Amino acid sequence: MTLKIDSGVEPVVVDRSSIVWHLPHDAMDIPAEVREQFVLSDSELAKELLRMTDHATARLFGLDVQNPTVVWAPVSRLVVDVERFPDDVDEPMAGRGMGVIYQLTSNGRPLRRPISAQERQTLLNDWYWPHHRRLEAAVDRAIGRHGRCLLIDCHSFPSRPLPYEPDQNPVRPEICLGTDDYHTPADLLHAALKAFRAEGLQIATDRPFAGALVPLSRYRRDPRVSATSSGWSQFGA
Repeated sequence: MTLKIDSGVEPVVVDRSSIVWHLPHDAMDIPAEVREQFVLSDSELAKELLRMTDHATARLFGLDVQNPTVVWAPVSRLVVDVERFPDDVDEPMAGRGMGVIYQLTSNGRPLRRPISAQERQTLLNDWYWPHHRRLEAAVDRAIGRHGRCLLIDCHSFPSRPLPYEPDQNPVRPEICLGTDDYHTPADLLHAALKAFRAEGLQIATDRPFAGALVPLSRYRRDPRVSATSSGWSQFGA
């Protein structure tokens, strides 16, 4: 099945099976063996999960997380954030205590006890690298079948900024489209903007969140992978 989006210049035609949907922050599960790393009480941890989860992302995008074109992280981002670079040297949010393995909460309080290098590696081996292998495989399948892939990074975000967020502007759009200057073609961006505006939605590009995730093996290397990030405001959050 194909999807035709009118960009206003030339229609963008995308085969739906060439789309890979990425849901990195939808889950709230914390495995029992990881729970002891967190210094928060159960009630404090529950509140932090409510703040940091991209709630109802699968439902908002109408996705079945069992579909092979959907790559869903099964544990909370508080366990491991699969959207971050694996090395803190490369990850801007590591400076806020929120690299691939969070050390601080959304309001800057300690989240975890200090962990050893082995514990860090175990977390990556158990949750980060398997997730990225699934993502790589889904993108590979799309390219193998269609010669290209459109990767859509699916999010929802609070209607008011959390303290850790770089963008503290209290006025937030209903929809945020994240882009990458290598992987987001202008016609794709224009088509998405036009489609959302036609629905009467307030939309912004790269605010309050910027960027679009691409598998590391293809990042800034493979123009066959197009990517955008789409975030929906959680009204009242």
